[in-house]
Amino acid sequence: MSSERRVDESSELVRGLGTRDASLLTIGSVIGTGIFITTADIARVLPHPALILLVWVAGGLLTLAGALSYAELGALYPSTGGIYHYLKEAYGPLWGFLYGWACFLVILSGGIAALAVAFGEYLGSFLPFFSTRHIVLQQPLGAFTWTVSGGQLGATAAIVLLTAVNYVGLRQGAGLQNLLTVLKVGSIGLFVALGFLVRAPVEVTLREALPSGNLLAAFGVGMIAALWTYDGWYGTTFAAGEMRDPKRNLPRGLIWGTLTILALYVLLNLVYLRALPVAAMAASPRIGETAAEALFGAAGGRLLSVAVLISTFGCLAATILYSPRIYLAMARDGVFFRSLAVVHPRHRTPGRSLWAQSAWAIVLTLSGSYEQLYTYVVFAAVLFHVGTGAAVFVLRRKRPELKRPYRVWGYPWVPALFILASVALVGNTLLEKPVESLLGLGLVALGVPAFVLWRRRAKAGTVA
Repeated sequence: MSSERRVDESSELVRGLGTRDASLLTIGSVIGTGIFITTADIARVLPHPALILLVWVAGGLLTLAGALSYAELGALYPSTGGIYHYLKEAYGPLWGFLYGWACFLVILSGGIAALAVAFGEYLGSFLPFFSTRHIVLQQPLGAFTWTVSGGQLGATAAIVLLTAVNYVGLRQGAGLQNLLTVLKVGSIGLFVALGFLVRAPVEVTLREALPSGNLLAAFGVGMIAALWTYDGWYGTTFAAGEMRDPKRNLPRGLIWGTLTILALYVLLNLVYLRALPVAAMAASPRIGETAAEALFGAAGGRLLSVAVLISTFGCLAATILYSPRIYLAMARDGVFFRSLAVVHPRHRTPGRSLWAQSAWAIVLTLSGSYEQLYTYVVFAAVLFHVGTGAAVFVLRRKRPELKRPYRVWGYPWVPALFILASVALVGNTLLEKPVESLLGLGLVALGVPAFVLWRRRAKAGTVA
């Protein structure tokens, strides 16, 4: 349609995404492998059906508070780059840059590597060559031995394939992402429907006696696990510059997408509770497959593995779609590699940013270092969310004259709730992993001299 070919004059990117695309991108960015695993962690600290469900509902409502808050920011600054712009406008260019720096170095690139390896691992259960236990290469490098598994090769192939699809066009990338998201939502919906239709091995009783111990602390630990499983909901903001009428479609996509995720997560956990006793849930490393086997036999578990494979591939597709947009915005502001500021003249995609991101993600994938690096920056990543949530208040005070097409519902309580939840995550991360948290801050702080260098080169007209 002609509306899908309309181009944003300032960015040369096609504004081809509507509300449906934004909603599916939000869903696709969140639902990966976590929901098929995390409930076991929650059941270990909160061995009670009602409390397990309450964690997922509370986590979803806090995520919705974040989505409502970011929707105001996205409608205020409907540009490619999302959080990068919000932090830049609220606190200055350094803070936007540091977020983008951390994203490229680890947060998003490391997330792509982690998702890709998870995809390779699940693929290996069907094609043994791609198993993470199948060692393809071992190369001694001094005291270190570099090892490459079939899972890492499968991960690399998935990254290259999805990058290529997104390179040739927004509609191609969004179309594939939408298809994968529809398939994953459909498979989850089918599993939930059948899970309620078959005879339940376990009678769900929400009124049983509460477990002993410090339930408040245990609930906090469970919330951490749930909130990480909801993570990724903000990815749609990065692609605001490619939305038709982003001041309307971005808030709608964030809110409808988040509500859909909340509903799917709660329904899935109700099925888990019908399939397994809480003790068995806590002991299962892959609770989704274990529940499917309990309800439908071995074939059911195998079919759910296919659903997880599709879900992981879809989440990878969504992340590869939205994340390079931030580097395009940074480069155009003169605080990143100038070559990444180029939009492909024919495909109208941030092609160089796509390939640069994927090249670094592949390095992390093949080196196996992404897990350790990601552990380091978790603390910083949550701090950036605190700052972004607070940006709603900062910008209302700093730029009251700006027209706000969407104002966060429940202001000031809703954004304040999101900020408090993020602060709690910060405190827990610092308490549980103090050394890694401080090292992560150091890793982000390395961006300060890089920022100064790029700014100087930009002022001098030097290509960085």
